[in-house]
Formats: sequence, structure tokens, C-alpha cells
Amino acid sequence: MIGLLLINLGTPDDPEAGSVREYLREFLNDPRVLDINPLGRAALLNVILRTRPKKSSNAYKQIWTREGSPLMVHSRALTTKVGEQMANHGWVVELGMRYGQPSIESAIDNLIDRGVDQIVVFPLYPQYAASSTGTALEEVYRICAPAWNVVPLYVVPPFYRDPGFIDSFANISRPLFETFKPDHILFSYHGLPERHVQKSDPSGSHCLADPNCCDHIVADNKHCYRAQCYATTRALVSKLNLETNNFSVSFQSRLGRTPWIKPHTDVTLPELAAAGIKRLAVFCPSFVADCLETLEEIAIRGAEQFQTHGGEALMLVPSLNSSERWVETVCTLAQQVAPK
Repeated sequence: MIGLLLINLGTPDDPEAGSVREYLREFLNDPRVLDINPLGRAALLNVILRTRPKKSSNAYKQIWTREGSPLMVHSRALTTKVGEQMANHGWVVELGMRYGQPSIESAIDNLIDRGVDQIVVFPLYPQYAASSTGTALEEVYRICAPAWNVVPLYVVPPFYRDPGFIDSFANISRPLFETFKPDHILFSYHGLPERHVQKSDPSGSHCLADPNCCDHIVADNKHCYRAQCYATTRALVSKLNLETNNFSVSFQSRLGRTPWIKPHTDVTLPELAAAGIKRLAVFCPSFVADCLETLEEIAIRGAEQFQTHGGEALMLVPSLNSSERWVETVCTLAQQVAPK
């Protein structure tokens, strides 16, 4: 029997500051997230945990639903729907979160208990980053490696330009565009420190060395998160037949004082408003489920910022969540890597 392990980032158990603090402690203590020396990471974490939990708690409270965290609600719905489809092929499906609950370890234990003899690992991150896909896979290997009988693992690779992934976002956005009629479309991706991108470049001389370094996927940037984000944008632009001057790309959620990849979303939004854009649609294609970064950072704070600087309306294009085309795509991508 084949087991499918769906992995997402995770979420606090509730929106209160205490739960948020524990979640942030686990998240930011990951050396692939804060890739600095352990003493420096501990000192920085101590500073962040003094003020950040309260601020993040207030943000979570604005989006928390009766069913719980939107990320968890959508992730569980996806797991259920994929499980229903894959059961017809003799698969079982479990959800694991890199931080928080349900943990990756508990999900793997459940798969083993259900009798699987091989596992397809599906990190739900379209573009590769060491701080997302990389840490999820490292955790899976850490958990599975000590077993005397190590279960075979098969990994779904980054799917940043997979036709099903692109179709899924296009299907969601088309009817919304017909109603909203945006003047401009912004593709806002989660940001990363510049050093993370540069560390992904085996040549050490390609990434961020030139303004056009992300225009094509080549050997030196095939693992580059920023290059993969631009590749996703090109695929969506082509699918939606957007004109060259009708869209922009930016990166959100920067933290701290170290340089993060540009352009920044919180800088781009007022610039677009100042340029006369009135109705702005925003995609967040680094997220496959709506979460704090889409619902609060973009749909609430981003909309307020855009309107404060002269824009009229900002529409968040919903993420893929558990939409029909996305469920089909998850099933297809998982089956493609499974042993025949």
C-alpha cells in the first residue's frame, strides 16, 4: 500500500499570544529558517519572542474562523478530498505540519500504522526554498532514517510551472477578473533573505548578480526560489493572456534588517497606487492554502495600504485551497512519482 504525506508549514493551535509564541519558537529555531550560528539564533529568538507573539496574535485573530486557523481548515479539506480520490487507487493520505500539529512524525506513524510500505512525500510548496521544502524533507528523513526497516520514500519535486498548478490558479481567477475588472495584477510571493537565494547557486556567481538573472531557469539557478517565482509568473501571465505592462512581481513578509529579495510588496503597493492604478488584483502563488500571509497581510493590511495611497480597491485572488482542479493536480503529481 502507498501512503501520501502532504506537508504544509503549520499554524498555532489558537490565536492567543501563548500559542503563537510556542509556534514561533519552533519555527524560528529551525537553522534552515534562521541560518545563523546557534548562539546568534538563540539571542535573536529571545528578542523576537518578547514582542512578535502579541503582534502576530492580533493578526491571527483577524482571520481566525469558527473552525480554526484558515491554513489548517483548508489543509484538512484538501487532505480529505485527495484521500477520497486516492482511496480508489489503494492509497492512504495523511497531513503533517512542519511546525505545530499534526506533526510530520505523527503523520508518518499513522501511515505506518495503516500498513503502508512506501510513502510519497508531497511538500505543498510550489517553489523550492531550503526554509520550506528543504526543512520539510530534512525532517522526514530524520524521522524515517533510524528505523530498522526504512520505508522507501518518493518525493514530489517543486511544481512551480506544472500545468495543473497553473490551471488551478487560472480557473479561480478568471471569473473574479470578469467581475472585478482589475487595472493591474500583482504577483506577490513570500520573501526570503538574499543570502538564502545566493546559497542555492552552486556557481556562486549567478543569483542576484544581474538584474536579469531570473529571466530563465538555467543550471546555476535551477534551485533558486526567486527564479522559480518568476517562472510561475511567466506561466500564469501566458495562461491568462496578460499584457506586459499589466502585471508586476513582488515579495512580501520580510523580517529583520538583513537584505531580502526585491522588489518588496509593501513598497510596490503604494508605488502602484501613486502610478494611477485604481483596481488591483493580487495573486499569492507561493501559497496553496489561504493563511495569515494572504488573508491578513494582503487582503487586510495590503488593501489598507493601497487605498491609503490613492488606490480604490484591492482584491486578493483566493488560493487553491481544496478547489477541484487543485485536488486533481495533487493526485496526479503524487502518482507521477510513485513506483509503477
